[in-house]
Amino acid sequence: MHANGHRAVAVIQPRTSGLRLGEVVRSRDLLYFLAWRDIKVRYAQAAIGAAWAVLQPVLMMVIFALFFGRLAKVPSDGLPYAVFAFTGLVPWTFFSNAVGSATESLVTNVNLITKVYFPRVTLPFSAILSWLPDLGLASAVLLLLLPIYGLRPSWTVVFLPLMAVLAVLAAAAASLGLSALNVKYRDVRYAVPFLLQVWFFVTPVVYPASLVPRHLRVVLALNPMTGVVEGFRWSVLGHVPAPWTLLAVSTATTLVLLALSTLYFRRAEQDFADVI
Repeated sequence: MHANGHRAVAVIQPRTSGLRLGEVVRSRDLLYFLAWRDIKVRYAQAAIGAAWAVLQPVLMMVIFALFFGRLAKVPSDGLPYAVFAFTGLVPWTFFSNAVGSATESLVTNVNLITKVYFPRVTLPFSAILSWLPDLGLASAVLLLLLPIYGLRPSWTVVFLPLMAVLAVLAAAAASLGLSALNVKYRDVRYAVPFLLQVWFFVTPVVYPASLVPRHLRVVLALNPMTGVVEGFRWSVLGHVPAPWTLLAVSTATTLVLLALSTLYFRRAEQDFADVI
């Protein structure tokens, strides 16, 4: 208390604006706790629990195999269409769920944001990372599915973790800006499902990138998930030449989008507690 009788007030503020990756690293325990909390809450009262991680892409695979594989006769690069579709659905399901959760992460944690300081980017990142166990479980089921169709994983499966990292970066690039925008405009929560539906059909999940004319494939590769899906499919099956061009363009797009998304998050972060 000062001599004039006024009580001293300590204001805790970040040293600089921005994502402060050093603080995020130091807050890794919080990141782990929040991700683990999201996992437990998601399956706490689910009758079949984590089986939903597999059931969702499997059911979609059955539907697409029937309508796109049998009826529409969509090519599948010489693979059984069910396997072809499932290898695309596994990373896409992770991306879709991660973006949806991360976009809502700031709004659903309003009590934390308004009461205590911590790196706000921890929330969307923890929401994204909470879907990694689902990705791992679905990938394991995919590997078990291959022998049923007379296939086996290629040696290129060693690149699978790299594709998972690219999927995480793509989800972060898409959701950091959206999560910050959702704080100010709650319409975002209604727009994101529609955005993901459109995004799905411009990603070669249920059709091969080879179906797109060669001169348009670079345009297709501007989609961050194009490289992830094609790379995931190649790393598991290794049946086609490595999609290095698609991966390079998609990765570059992801990094640019991540930088722009980070920049917007940086500018909006200081007002989260007041606006939310």
